[in-house]
Amino acid sequence: MNISIPHPTPLRYAVLALASWAAASCSPNKFLDVNISPNNPTVVQPSVQLPTITVGTAFLVGNTLGRDGDLFIQHYAGILNQPFTEDKYAISGNYDNEWRGDLYGNNLNGAQTLITNNAANPAYTGIAKLLKAYNFALATDMWGDVPYSQALQGLGNIHPAFDKQQDIYEGNTGIQSLFDLVRDGLADLDKTSVLTPGADDFVYKGDLTKWRKVGNMLLLKFACTVSRKDPALATKVINEVLAKGAGGSAAIAANADDFAVPFGTAVGNTNPFYSYNVTNRPNDQMASTRFLDSLTAYNDPRLPKYFTTTPANTAPTHTTTYGKFTGFENGSNATAPVRANRSVYNTYVLGAVGEAPVRLLTNFQRAFILAECAIRLKTAGDANALYQEGIRRSMEETGLSTADIDTYFAANPAVVTLRGDDNHKLDQILRQKWMAWVGNGYEAWNDYRRTGRPRLQPALNVSFTPNIPQRLLYPPSEVAANGDVMPKATIDAPVWWATN
Repeated sequence: MNISIPHPTPLRYAVLALASWAAASCSPNKFLDVNISPNNPTVVQPSVQLPTITVGTAFLVGNTLGRDGDLFIQHYAGILNQPFTEDKYAISGNYDNEWRGDLYGNNLNGAQTLITNNAANPAYTGIAKLLKAYNFALATDMWGDVPYSQALQGLGNIHPAFDKQQDIYEGNTGIQSLFDLVRDGLADLDKTSVLTPGADDFVYKGDLTKWRKVGNMLLLKFACTVSRKDPALATKVINEVLAKGAGGSAAIAANADDFAVPFGTAVGNTNPFYSYNVTNRPNDQMASTRFLDSLTAYNDPRLPKYFTTTPANTAPTHTTTYGKFTGFENGSNATAPVRANRSVYNTYVLGAVGEAPVRLLTNFQRAFILAECAIRLKTAGDANALYQEGIRRSMEETGLSTADIDTYFAANPAVVTLRGDDNHKLDQILRQKWMAWVGNGYEAWNDYRRTGRPRLQPALNVSFTPNIPQRLLYPPSEVAANGDVMPKATIDAPVWWATN
């Protein structure tokens, strides 16, 4: 999946040069126009920008930020290089590339440019606003207060203020909330557009009905994120989405509609998890013993879809109905087993040769959100039915057949049925959601910080903080460029929506 902008041929360069010389000779005041590079256009077609922003968003979630989230919530363990130290919470702001390059430099700047330059193309601006909202949510969820209302102005404001996370979500003090940004995007999608996406839309091929589902899914996601801190707002937004369709059908309500960004099989185009764990750094990570403990305890059939089995002649850490698996203790200083004896990500996360999608918003996520909120906020919906739907949709997503899932449900009624008081039911829902979010450490880390579930113990041999990190540290480049207006925060300080 190569995304490129055609470059002018040598003949076109010559024509452009002559034209520029002629224009300069006729208009001395425009002499410096010859320094405008045709390789750095200020305006490009939206069909060029959209795939760059979409893939960039998935890359951000599947690369360093997602891998660190997977370590913090103990889906995976670090055994060498950066993951080895980051598994021990040594994360001294090493996120320059993600902050300046991927997040603000590409995804957010690209989305804003697309919005600014395409008033006649609301199909594109609507999608761009949804992607902008997703990326800003990721930024504030991971770092807390971030540049938001004054960001993306280029040279117009090189020292943007850091807005409070509460204002970013709630829209206080004249700041547009993330909810209203999404609503603006949905409104654009309902307008007549000169240009509409097609093949340049890698996920939905220009199907705006499915992008509307993404918008409504974002409203559910954001509502769930703030549900403990601002239950009134969360309830209002969830009811808003439910009013558009029972059971959240106006959001992503089928696995085929997941906002899952596909990747290719050629080197340079593969899924970022594959690029890191297979192509570039195959010795850095392996399955977490702690996550394997949970899957084994539940005899979960997703286990061999998530992780590879180890040879029969090894001494695995886990022996199950589905084979032998070998994990590593988070934060351990022990020597990891040889590569052939490690359980590592399998096809669900990587694909056969790197083509697996990065799953950003999913059908199972909708079901678990509505199950949780039916209990916590008393919003509409049968919590048990939604809980079971979440488990089924997740299992289907891994490739399990309906018969296999039915067999598991019949054999494990205590696992797949909500029971006990509301706290116990929430424990069940959030544990299953954690088990479903393999390949998206961002979402799983959000849920853990927001609820304290599942009840994880910190990694061994930790640095800086004895507790699982609550936020990331601002990267050195931002400290140097914008430190005067930057809030002070440590990695063990909860973000606004995670505090009681």
